[in-house]
Amino acid sequence: MKVKEKGSTVNTSTGKSLRILFASSEAVPLVKVGGLGDVAGSLPNAIYALDENAREGYQFDIRLVIPYHPVVPRDTPTITFVASFNVPHPQGPRKASVYQTHIGATLVYLIDGDDIPKQGGVYSLDTQKDGEKFTFFSLAVLELCRALDWKPDILHGQDWHTAIALHVLSSLRQTDPFFAGVKSVLTVHNLPFMGAGTDQALASFGIQESLETRLPSWGRYQPLPMGLAAADRITTVSPTYSREIMTPEFGCGLETYLQQRAADVIGILNGLDLATADPATDPALAANFSADTLEKRIANKLALQKEFDLETNPDIPLIISIGRFDYQKGIDLAVDALSQVYGLSWQAILLGSGNPAIEATARNMELEYPERVRAAIRFDPALSKRMYAGGDMLLIPSRYEPCGLTQMFAMRYGCVPVARATGGLRDTIFDNPDPKTSTGFLFESATADALAGAIRRALAGYADRSGWIERQLRGMAQDFAWSRFAQTYVQLYIDLVKQSA
Repeated sequence: MKVKEKGSTVNTSTGKSLRILFASSEAVPLVKVGGLGDVAGSLPNAIYALDENAREGYQFDIRLVIPYHPVVPRDTPTITFVASFNVPHPQGPRKASVYQTHIGATLVYLIDGDDIPKQGGVYSLDTQKDGEKFTFFSLAVLELCRALDWKPDILHGQDWHTAIALHVLSSLRQTDPFFAGVKSVLTVHNLPFMGAGTDQALASFGIQESLETRLPSWGRYQPLPMGLAAADRITTVSPTYSREIMTPEFGCGLETYLQQRAADVIGILNGLDLATADPATDPALAANFSADTLEKRIANKLALQKEFDLETNPDIPLIISIGRFDYQKGIDLAVDALSQVYGLSWQAILLGSGNPAIEATARNMELEYPERVRAAIRFDPALSKRMYAGGDMLLIPSRYEPCGLTQMFAMRYGCVPVARATGGLRDTIFDNPDPKTSTGFLFESATADALAGAIRRALAGYADRSGWIERQLRGMAQDFAWSRFAQTYVQLYIDLVKQSA
């Protein structure tokens, strides 16, 4: 069925219009598991905030669509029912229902239906279950356009969860006048997560394999490679990662295909919502501060030491780690590296959860070094803010890091990152001998020895108080605002539609 579209917040009656349908599995503040949620919830509004010159006179109408996950509230008056429609299935159509709300100026659609579980989290360990959920969602994204009689100029998908929408669109635009001329963009946030194990779900919905012969045979029936093959443009979340995925080390078997598509691949950094990441106003902090009042920051360190029953001493370097406890993030390297530098003066707080073995390793380190190490095994956004504001240095020993936001938060809050030189970490952290041109410390090899060497350099740098303050101030002055990176997305969209004009 077709229904009258509701709630558009953008005036497209004058000038050139550009309609973007932004499809994602999560979006802040409605639902967030990782950095993908930050991008989906922030980027559309950052584009709306650009001035007309930055948009080359185009009036943007951006709609965001996500699944109606059970963690999203269902009893709020700001979420209203829009319509029901059918999603095609070989055994008979599946009913989908769409609701709408807003994130800032962005109109948001939430897709519900029998294949969207009513219990559980955003993702599960059951690949078949997730395959059915996100295949249904991807098909519903396309049927939503028809139901609203709202044809986008560009469908912008995120990761494997929406890749099937691009795959199906590539066929529809050849045979269905409604979708003729619709362009597509796929953003890769984490290449190794391709939707493996979803082949039964794809088959149940009658999804055909990709006909792209340049893909490896195993990739022609996995969602992310299928979406990559269908996308007119491919973006990654940092310039370095866009180059890394074309190498055997990071390409996960798709490097040869991506090398052949190099002209269509662009790396664009993620950004921060500076309004919610501001140490001068953040209510989570014991004391607010800015670059002009950096001396007030010490109160946060003392409060954090007290909170974790560590020696309350402003002169002891406080090392922090925040993030998922898994192999990618290299937390195991951090534990080994800290053991290597035990003879030096430092304290450490490790916040995160994930791999049970790594969680156990962190707990064991706390037991082994009770006078200086604390392990907080949980997901705790408020604590992470206090740690950014109170820690002296943040360990980020990622084996790979497509973009990373934690280093941006850390620098914004005056915490100096110690990170592996990979992906977005290499793009956002400057390691120079002169503290006035440095914002952190980088190391090359994904080994505990290399990280320990970087920690030693950081601790030596901390002893030079004036130089350390220079690093803090330079880090706090970095421009990680979404507006800076939204401009690049706007140019990508405009170039794409101009090519099809």
